Amino acid sequence: MNFKIFGVAVFILATLIFNPALAQEASSVDRTGTGGAQTLKDVMARQAQLEVDETFRSENLGDAADAALTSDELGTLGGRSDANIWRGIRYNEIDSSTQVRGPAVDVLIQDGGMPWYKLREGPIITYGGGALLGTILLLVVFYFARGKIMIDGGPAGTKIERFKAIERFGHWLLSGSFVALGITGLLTLMGRSFLIPVIGPEAFSTLAIGSKWIHNNIAWAFMLGLVMTFVMWVAHNIPNKLDWQWLKAGGGIFTKAHPSAKKFNAGQKIVFWTVMVLGFSVSLSGLSLLFPFEIFMFADTFAIMNSIMGTDFPTVLAPHEEMQYANIWHSIVAFVMMVAIMAHIYIGSVGMEGAFDAMGNGQVDVEWARQHHDLWVAEVEAKQGKGESS
Repeated sequence: MNFKIFGVAVFILATLIFNPALAQEASSVDRTGTGGAQTLKDVMARQAQLEVDETFRSENLGDAADAALTSDELGTLGGRSDANIWRGIRYNEIDSSTQVRGPAVDVLIQDGGMPWYKLREGPIITYGGGALLGTILLLVVFYFARGKIMIDGGPAGTKIERFKAIERFGHWLLSGSFVALGITGLLTLMGRSFLIPVIGPEAFSTLAIGSKWIHNNIAWAFMLGLVMTFVMWVAHNIPNKLDWQWLKAGGGIFTKAHPSAKKFNAGQKIVFWTVMVLGFSVSLSGLSLLFPFEIFMFADTFAIMNSIMGTDFPTVLAPHEEMQYANIWHSIVAFVMMVAIMAHIYIGSVGMEGAFDAMGNGQVDVEWARQHHDLWVAEVEAKQGKGESS
């Protein structure tokens, strides 16, 4: 009999050891020793960043009717337990009012700050920064492996107008403001981790204030440039059958072939729509950050995603949570755009002979144009021929 009891005890002990979740669940149910409050194991689990079911806390807020009367002698906790009051505030289960008027002023406690901070200082910087450095490294390797894409047979010496002055203005307004936004955004995002240890908090404070001012104001130039380039070039960036042929040929980047293209080839169209879609998205999230608690995006977005994709994203968000989601999304989209634009900058500068002239002075060598945009050259020459004949 003793051996049977011993065997059962060993079995139960082994079950608890090899299934700690069961042990935690079993121990977390019995709260009689703490009067229903959290136990030492709960506190230790939370400090170890383990997931703890806190339903018992949100449902154990006390009863206002149990508070001592104001006419009676008050106990050490006053008329009602302060812990119950703050727990009610913590879980938004208590009515509160304030004479202060403004957005989100009635939110006394919100616990999204630390998860937002850890995500921002951790994965966002790690993966975003890694993507930027990785892209730069790949472009350097590609340059030394492929070399500069030259004009076959050399320049013809004859120029053709590639872009008008207003088109170049819109392009440089968009690209120049984007570079400024990228630099100031990186300083703001990574400065606490990388610059403060080097230049100190005082110097970084001045740099951060200046970066924030530049970022917030140049954003308007970026949005204006985005609208200008969309209006001027959207008609030339509609996908067609030629784009598939261009993509199958790799755009001639890896070979010396020159697939046919009109004013914009498939690669440029990909860049265009990437900039337009992500630029619109980053502008919306930026506006919500410029005007906090005025523009809410994510609750409705999550509701749409849940209905279409069957996901379970939260659809009721506190004002601070909306701002935190907007900040994280703003950073993610910005990193994706920076990676895409780096490749565009490479091919438009050191990667291809004659490419920079298109946005430099608007005039490109006609042989360059024939090799990379032959159908567009034919259209221009046909229009010029009609003009001369008339």
